[in-house]
Amino acid sequence: MADARPTAPTAPAGAPVPPTPPVPLSALLARDDLALRQLAGPTGPDVVIHWAHTSEMADPFPYLLGGELLLTAGVQFPDAPFPDTFFDSYVARVVAAGGAALGFGLAPVHDSVPDALVTACATHGLPLLEVPPGTTFSGVARAVWQLMAQARLAELRRVTEAQQSLAAAAAHADPVPSVLRRLAQRLGGHAVLYGPDGTGIAAAGRAPAPAVTEALRKLATVVRPATPPGQAQTGQAPPGQAQTSQAPTGQAPTGQAPSGKPPTAPAGPAPARPASATDTADGVHLSAYALGSGEGFVLGVAAGRREGGDHTIASVGAVLLSLLTGEHHSGAGAARSSALVRLLLGATPEEVAPLLDTGDGRGDGTSGGERIVVHARPDRQTPDAVAAAALGTALGTPLVDLDPDGEVVRLLVPAGRGPAPVPGWTLGVSAPAGAGGWPAADAQAARALARARATRVPLVRHGARPGLSELVPETAARAHAQALLAPLAAQPALTDTLRTWLSLHGSWDRTAVALGVHRNTVRQRVARAALLLGADLDDPDVRMELWFALRHS
Repeated sequence: MADARPTAPTAPAGAPVPPTPPVPLSALLARDDLALRQLAGPTGPDVVIHWAHTSEMADPFPYLLGGELLLTAGVQFPDAPFPDTFFDSYVARVVAAGGAALGFGLAPVHDSVPDALVTACATHGLPLLEVPPGTTFSGVARAVWQLMAQARLAELRRVTEAQQSLAAAAAHADPVPSVLRRLAQRLGGHAVLYGPDGTGIAAAGRAPAPAVTEALRKLATVVRPATPPGQAQTGQAPPGQAQTSQAPTGQAPTGQAPSGKPPTAPAGPAPARPASATDTADGVHLSAYALGSGEGFVLGVAAGRREGGDHTIASVGAVLLSLLTGEHHSGAGAARSSALVRLLLGATPEEVAPLLDTGDGRGDGTSGGERIVVHARPDRQTPDAVAAAALGTALGTPLVDLDPDGEVVRLLVPAGRGPAPVPGWTLGVSAPAGAGGWPAADAQAARALARARATRVPLVRHGARPGLSELVPETAARAHAQALLAPLAAQPALTDTLRTWLSLHGSWDRTAVALGVHRNTVRQRVARAALLLGADLDDPDVRMELWFALRHS
């Protein structure tokens, strides 16, 4: 008889989602439509199943993966009288294969569950369910998948709400304590931030017992960089630490080992420390996450339970804490903070710009202090602080600003690092400019972004090629622009619409897209501007003169 083995639904490889939670056996027993009855074995919320599988094999061991509710009608069982040793051996093999429970279907083969099978399941601690004649095995399996889907949805909702809550906490005035408090609440445990020297900087949630606290502190050393710069690595982990594993780039690896079994160090140089590690102490689940700032900060979590989505939630907290700690504890971060303070106290951009080029000892590729202004909008969702910081990382700059309206991210990028297209974002890039020219570069980037969105391309750069306008002195050009555009001075919406419309060669549709208004609104604004200016916008000479003026306004 062929043995069909259904597999549990899984997410695509690499998908950033928590694993599917198992289904409590009690939830399956509570289904009135199934009318299942437990005859033997343990009960309670700790008895869970991961999927359902039907087999009439005399020895199902080779066909089980573990965690199954094994369904059988007893076709393979011998005729009465049943040898007691047969059922004992059968149940022992199911338990050895990791089976979670056994479901025995009544009719058409057997009218009742054999007493010897009930005894064997009770002896080996295997839950035994009676499946009534009106309940099909496919109906039981479908109920398992439905309960798994419900549990999966609930877990995804829990993780999503936790992510949003942590991101909101990171925007508080005291972001690090706020993130730790929210993380401890979401995980139902204790969260602590360790400094580079291993001392606790901040903590939240009920503190565990001293022995658990010490075990968590030791676990943090597993993921912390082993040696300060300039010292040799020994590759020997501290005794009594958990085993860990190294994951591919972009993933947060986890490791687990029985407590008290120290990992052995391989010969030669020590391998890179893992990004995360787990252990258990006195029944409390411990986790440690190295923060990506590279400064030696570690997030430690101690919780009484460990659910499928907890690792995902803790990883989000680790990412946020990496952003919060990495910026303010480095030389470059201190220099940028100093620049901000000086600006608030009245210094000019030209005076503080040199501070942006110092602090980390590596340089940033600037050319005489010049930088590029980038305006960016995500293609789908509204950007938040975490997405803006991630974009800054992709473009190689920590100088990131999320505008008050929350729709555009502005960045100052070193002139030597020409931005490339970033998947999921539309970028407008200015020409390189010194500190005194950053306001003009900001306007260039805004116009470039509008053009990129209107033309549906991922990146548009402001044209830096010399033109005829450079033959006119800047002061004269500005005076001419001010006089020509004076009728529009009180109505900036008309000026912006005219500028965008001319830059897009008079396209009503693309101008409407770039400005986020209806095409009829564009027509009305352009017609109103032409009337106030007394200009014929169908004349190319008039368009050229207006474009010259708008560029210098």
